[in-house]
Amino acid sequence: MRVPINKKVVRTAQLATAALLIASTLTACGFQLRGSNGSYTMPFHSLYLTFPDTSPLGTELKRNLRAGKVAIADKPEAAEAQFVVLSENRGKSILSLNSLGRVREYLLSYTLTFAVRDSKGVELLPATEITLRRNMAFDETQVLAKESEEALLYRDMQADLVQQIMRRLAALKPPAK
Repeated sequence: MRVPINKKVVRTAQLATAALLIASTLTACGFQLRGSNGSYTMPFHSLYLTFPDTSPLGTELKRNLRAGKVAIADKPEAAEAQFVVLSENRGKSILSLNSLGRVREYLLSYTLTFAVRDSKGVELLPATEITLRRNMAFDETQVLAKESEEALLYRDMQADLVQQIMRRLAALKPPAK
């Protein structure tokens, strides 16, 4: 007795095998997306940051820069480049209301405007604004849980912001010596 072969199943198995073969070939040759391992090649060895000492964003950026072998200078004169914070804002606005006129969703935003200058004051990166937004559903019966969720969303936006800054710094041309 002969068992009928489903051509769709065979074709799907062939495609899955081909995809697995391609993926294993790429990983075997050492292919890796730039910056996917969390490290970036910076065009400078030392950087001065103008964040306040209590800024959580500044602390996380310092940690990432140090991991990338960039020294954080105490004085602007001692650094090859300066990261100048022009503004840093967090916002919360009402996104939608329910039929009773109560808040159903909030829109959280985190905006950072910065510039990067070399040791001579020449702009390597002009004033740049990065704005991140997240939607947050709200329920007045779970206020404490929603406050924790809001804090978690801001931390997530902060981590995302640091990664975007790191990519932009890595893309800069080296300062002229």
